[in-house]
Amino acid sequence: MRFGLFGSAQAKRPEPGAELTDSSQGFREWIANNVEAEALGFHSTFVVEHHFTGFGQVSASLNLLTWLGARTTTLRLGTAVLVLPWHNPVLLAEQAATLDLLSGGRLDFGVGKGYRYNEFAGFAMPMEEADGRFDESMEVITKAFTLNEPWSHKGKYWQFDNVIVEPPPASRPHPALWMGAGSERSVRQVSDRGYNLLLGQYDLMDDVIHHIAQFKRDVTAKGRRYDPMEVGVARAVHFADTPEELEAARVRRFQGHVRINKLAERPGDERERFARHDDKEIRQLCDDTAIFGNPDQIIAKLEKLRAGGAEYVIVNFGGSLNNIRRFAKEIMPHFAGEPRLADAAK
Repeated sequence: MRFGLFGSAQAKRPEPGAELTDSSQGFREWIANNVEAEALGFHSTFVVEHHFTGFGQVSASLNLLTWLGARTTTLRLGTAVLVLPWHNPVLLAEQAATLDLLSGGRLDFGVGKGYRYNEFAGFAMPMEEADGRFDESMEVITKAFTLNEPWSHKGKYWQFDNVIVEPPPASRPHPALWMGAGSERSVRQVSDRGYNLLLGQYDLMDDVIHHIAQFKRDVTAKGRRYDPMEVGVARAVHFADTPEELEAARVRRFQGHVRINKLAERPGDERERFARHDDKEIRQLCDDTAIFGNPDQIIAKLEKLRAGGAEYVIVNFGGSLNNIRRFAKEIMPHFAGEPRLADAAK
């Protein structure tokens, strides 16, 4: 079983009158944690992209990963995800290719369409354009990564005339492409495109197992060899050695989830993801999808994921270096060895 890291860093704004506040501290701690994680045997790190939160989430993913790439040698550098509708696709391809080139082909290029209303509103962009912008951007980015002669593009959202994009990425034909999904329809879209699959940290265990099995069937039906390392499952992990620690960790997860969802909600939005649920239902979802507890409890939940076909888990430790160290020492040795394919994913 393979493990990576997943999550974000935080750059706090200076408080009024607090002239000595170091806003870079959270980013530097994230870098240090990932450097140590590489030494401890973690395979990758995936960082999110978000804007306009007011609490300092990562907005410039490729910049942060480039800094990390200079401090590491083997750790794969992933985006989970870059939201394509907000970016000029040629400029994004140039930046991504530069990171891939300098890191020796370590970029995992995770892409998505976006889901937070406040971000689309902040960019003065209708959310209804997300699908169209995403599709057109991927068409442009694929050309930018792969074509070695000048090309042009005349689309609905973007126009480029007689361009050749530099530099070329180190990975051929392009960096590994990852895309998030959370329904049968979206999983099928990922397999249709030939991308790798990212499953979210709030997806229920049974849904994760179902999506892995579906992805393997869809990929195999298209004549593509199924590789369990092309499915990354995000999970939140926290060591809690007492019932009191466990309850405190669960409450923090619930409060954070509610805070994020408020940014994502659109007035009048009736999609299932943002349908009105009471606090009890939201709390139950947060508890059911977290891998919290003592080492035996954490191992048991990971064993269930592995039995369902999950061989690659990217872990959100909430920025805790202690959790990263304990996981490497107390959990990872239990899952050492070659990946195996479970019957549930066949």
